Amino acid sequence: MKKQNEKSKRVTGMGQLSIVEHALCPLDSRTSLKENLVHAAKHSFVNKSGQRGYAKARVFCPLGLSAADELYLWGLLALSLLPAEPESELVATPHWILRQLGIINQGSKRGGRQYKAFGEALRRLSVVNYMSDNFYDPNRSEHRRVSFSFFSYSLPQDARSSRAWRIAWDPIFFEIVKSSAGHFRFDLAVYRELDAASRRLFLFVSKVLSRRTHLRAIGLEQLATDLLGFSPTLAPREMKAKVKRCLKRLMDLHVLADAEVFKTNCGNQFVRLHRGPYFQMAKQGSYRHSPVDSPTLDTLREIGFEDGPAIRMIQRFSPRLLNEWCDITQAAIERHGMSFFHKSPMAFLVDSLDKASKGNRTPPDWWADLKRKEAKLHEMTPQSNEVFQKVRAEIFRDQVTSKIQDSSPTSVSSASDILRSVG
Repeated sequence: MKKQNEKSKRVTGMGQLSIVEHALCPLDSRTSLKENLVHAAKHSFVNKSGQRGYAKARVFCPLGLSAADELYLWGLLALSLLPAEPESELVATPHWILRQLGIINQGSKRGGRQYKAFGEALRRLSVVNYMSDNFYDPNRSEHRRVSFSFFSYSLPQDARSSRAWRIAWDPIFFEIVKSSAGHFRFDLAVYRELDAASRRLFLFVSKVLSRRTHLRAIGLEQLATDLLGFSPTLAPREMKAKVKRCLKRLMDLHVLADAEVFKTNCGNQFVRLHRGPYFQMAKQGSYRHSPVDSPTLDTLREIGFEDGPAIRMIQRFSPRLLNEWCDITQAAIERHGMSFFHKSPMAFLVDSLDKASKGNRTPPDWWADLKRKEAKLHEMTPQSNEVFQKVRAEIFRDQVTSKIQDSSPTSVSSASDILRSVG
């Protein structure tokens, strides 16, 4: 039987407090997966003076984005923030990541549909650019204009490679999320079982109702379009029916004790939410990171180490140095074969770490060349970059970048045209 702290760690996700206030893309994949998608959303907030303010967000997705991709975004953040001293890079095999997120189990084979879906989601998320004109920065305790990506990555070119994947978080985004006032944890097991719209509602409710017993009112249309991502062109009756299905799903799970859609005298429709008993049962216990939980343990096993020696190496060497030389060792196995090593890959790794930790060995040139090739896997196309510059100019009123001239007859003529087309 798994220990309780291990179990809770494996089903915990991490949400960013401002971003979960709105959808990152439309729910309809026929719209959201189009290249050069620009998604517009807005949300309200109360400032330190008690006054209500509004934030407009633009999410630029050169390769499109699926609502299902959010599972990987929030799951990867949670894994990166598990250690007592989190690093802005997550170095792990896809097998380890998917196992920790509960998407596969110990017996799942590599190369299946789960790995393909993960790779495609990672590719889309890595080129997303997020912009907001009133984003709350917990480190400075103020609302600011922001523009950031989520992460970049470096993967082996051979999909069959056992080498670890490297995911590097955007420094501005990671600084915001890392703050205790910039994130919240949620039950990833519950989240994983929900449909995409109910997932977004679950995150919003997990944030808002963890601090209060009820939410008096939120506009039905705002909840449906800005928060859940339904199309604004839906008929009011259909929009109400879709929202009520999401509310019922959360009531069935006791996340909500009650939810009501009501109409005011002016004819406007609102939603009222009441916290359910789930919140009394969902309190997370403290989690203490240990070498057994390190993603590097899987890599050391692949190289040939038993658990005992592998754990001692994780305790002895810094994560950055250990990950670097593990990757060099695995790349040497795949590129040069076992004849590359005088004794064994294990002996090579131990010797290299000893010398590198004392400053007496540096990474080989052939490995540096390999890394440069892998780093160029994805770049924005000229058209994608042009659209991004125009959207940024429009939201931030940047008079310099707004003077960008169209260089192609097929380029988008105005960012506002795109924003209108996606609502």
